[in-house]
Amino acid sequence: MCDVSRNIGPVGQGINVKSAGGAAIIIANGQVQGYTIQIGVHVLPASHVNYADGLKIKSYIQSVMYPRASITLEGTLFGISPAPVVADFSSRGPSLADPNILKPDIIGPGVNILAAWPFPVGPPGATTMFNIISGTSMATPHLSGVAALLKNRHPDWSPAAIKSAIMTTATLTANDGRRIPDQNLNTADFFGLGSGHVNPMRADKPGLVYDLSSSYYIAYLCGLKYTDQQVSAIVGRFVSCSSVKSISGTQLNLPSFVVPLNSGNRYKLDVFRMVTNVGAPNSTYRAQVMAPQGVSVAVNPTRLTFSQVNEKETFKVTDVQILKFVNKTVSARCAE
Repeated sequence: MCDVSRNIGPVGQGINVKSAGGAAIIIANGQVQGYTIQIGVHVLPASHVNYADGLKIKSYIQSVMYPRASITLEGTLFGISPAPVVADFSSRGPSLADPNILKPDIIGPGVNILAAWPFPVGPPGATTMFNIISGTSMATPHLSGVAALLKNRHPDWSPAAIKSAIMTTATLTANDGRRIPDQNLNTADFFGLGSGHVNPMRADKPGLVYDLSSSYYIAYLCGLKYTDQQVSAIVGRFVSCSSVKSISGTQLNLPSFVVPLNSGNRYKLDVFRMVTNVGAPNSTYRAQVMAPQGVSVAVNPTRLTFSQVNEKETFKVTDVQILKFVNKTVSARCAE
């Protein structure tokens, strides 16, 4: 039995165990990894267990003189709960560049993704044309594929509109009906979830989108005090920030923003958002505030009415107030 090692890896551990005469290997998570299980290529029959199960196995090993174990292949198991779960290695917020913008934006499938490989991979004797890998490298193509499908369905949508549709329709609950948990099976916060887990079917019909043109991003980059050379490198053309009226992160027409709250203080703010109707021509949307306990939020107006597609309306989020001290950072998303 071995603990997870980021330095050696399961193949290196398996080679060491095999060279010592071992027939199989159990790899146990550390406390940091919690319940996140990463599958990989092995040189021996292997079982990867979570931190809690690892502690039980270690306790058993220490309790008997001749511990025994077996590994049984049960095949593919469906309906495992809870799912999805935020992995331990999933990047957390807040944004270091601008704490007023909620990061991450979204989460997507990125753990144990089985995919075809263009060349054999794995150690000698265990090579395969398929591989299972995890991380941003796997979540990114999932989200890129969703964006491509949405662009095909809605050719007139801008990148910002597509991003908005994905964010405002994301799922916040797991398949057990509870909020999506983290790697320790505690409720994941917004700095782990962002807007939630991507839901491609719902993203196709968001109702409203928060649109943005590139000029707003340029004004925002200038507001972050990047140099003309840096902004020009990002934009792909020369930009002079002295001729641009810069804006802050809260002024970007994003589907989410962050408000820092202090005990006993009333945070007076005016955050404006413009939404575009991409749903039914004649439709009405009403604001629904789900504030954390002890916090009040005002939205004005509380109702937006549209008479045609692509019509735009604005609303304002204002007067965030602590009614009772809550020792946490409060984040919110402007959902459909």
